[in-house]
Amino acid sequence: MAKNYFDRYVWLISTIARHEYVRFSDINDAWTRSSINEKHENLSQRTFFNHIDAILMVFGIEIKCDRSRGYYIANNEYIESDGMRQWLLESLSLNNLLNEAKDMKGRVLFEKIPSSRNWLSVIVDAMRDEQAVEMTYQGFTRPEPHTFIAHPWCVKLFKRRWYMLARSEDYKEPRIYALDRIHEIYPVDKKLKVPHTFNATKFFAEYFGVTVTPGCKVETVDVRVIAGQAKYFESLPLHASQTKISEDEHYTVFRYHIVPTYDFKQELLSRGPAVEVLAPEGFRSEIMEDIAKMAANYGLNQ
Repeated sequence: MAKNYFDRYVWLISTIARHEYVRFSDINDAWTRSSINEKHENLSQRTFFNHIDAILMVFGIEIKCDRSRGYYIANNEYIESDGMRQWLLESLSLNNLLNEAKDMKGRVLFEKIPSSRNWLSVIVDAMRDEQAVEMTYQGFTRPEPHTFIAHPWCVKLFKRRWYMLARSEDYKEPRIYALDRIHEIYPVDKKLKVPHTFNATKFFAEYFGVTVTPGCKVETVDVRVIAGQAKYFESLPLHASQTKISEDEHYTVFRYHIVPTYDFKQELLSRGPAVEVLAPEGFRSEIMEDIAKMAANYGLNQ
């Protein structure tokens, strides 16, 4: 696909997605002012309809017309229920925004994700082609790398690192592998084995982050948050199960139905004195022990 056409598709998706409905005349007006339309030409209806067909084929995004209101994204509900397509739409919109504001370079900053540079495309291609991979991997606690055959089930981004959930042929259960700890990986002539019942969203549904502990049960975790921080929790919930169970002028208590793993504990500790774990008692004790160790590091227990 020619880059110019790809940029056009991205621009059109983003322009329509920004509105509930938008008329062709307004789309054309925006197109004549777009930075990727160097000659500032009008958008012909024939070209417009060809772009709509291509967008459906390439991105799975369906654009339709309501005669009284204009063009709109017809399968928004489907996109919103599909994490990958929603991420794609958001990424395309951001890409278009940057294309339209090239003079803002240096004023729109991003966090770097080094682990996506080398291995992500190899793993995604292997999953698409239903191939196992041979991987040389060295965890931070291992003195030497080791090589083995693995079956990638899914990939997940968490805190600026990409992770792969895969089952090594040395183990019965899948494990998490960080892409930035991979030395080498390539597909092999071996059929990828993934349980037909596997669903990545459901697999991680009871967890925060990527730490998965088989056999651990979901618990009800109550967290008290000071008033000044509660809005941050409400605007960006830590977990899909988050609910508000009480509130006064000083505190808000949020409840989670979650496996309280290391990742979740670290997230709560990162919030400092703004949060307090109320229940369950065992998890609260773990938090207290970590806080005591932190205090000892600063000589506060002496």
